[in-house]
Amino acid sequence: MEETKKTATPETEEVRNTAAEAKTEKADKKKMKKLEAEIAELKKQLDAKDEAYRAEEDKYLRMMAEYDNFRKRSAKEKEGVYADAYSDCIANMLPILDNLERASKSDNLEGVKKGLELTAKAFDDALSKMGVTEIETKTFDPNFHNAVMHVEDESLGESEIVEVFQKGYVKGDKVIRYAMVKVAN
Repeated sequence: MEETKKTATPETEEVRNTAAEAKTEKADKKKMKKLEAEIAELKKQLDAKDEAYRAEEDKYLRMMAEYDNFRKRSAKEKEGVYADAYSDCIANMLPILDNLERASKSDNLEGVKKGLELTAKAFDDALSKMGVTEIETKTFDPNFHNAVMHVEDESLGESEIVEVFQKGYVKGDKVIRYAMVKVAN
């Protein structure tokens, strides 16, 4: 009997192999199910990432389109503002041209003089409508005046403006044209 225990018959050996194969097959099936579940989970995560990517890409494309529209709209507005300012300036100057034409058609010397005075007043009014003011010419300031002549006179004060050759104008803080002056001492 001991010999029967030790020696295996081909049939028992086959049964053992079949049992081992069945056990291995079960383990393989378990591993396959686990791997398939893992693959399914990874696919879900990948799909979620793809969806998030598409949403971010869509958001990016919309933002770029919005920026492009903003840039075009800003350029158009800038162009429109310049055209409006230019038109307003010309509209303020046209009455001056009208007065000059009327004065040039007059045969009366007194009428021409009166017409030129009215034209100068209309021009001053047009400048004030645009916010342009004349630079004061009492004492010399190199920020607003251009000294083209100098005179020594004891009766006049230091840096006093004696004569104005050409008026200067400012709009706010910006000098449009410096006043051309003669300065004393």
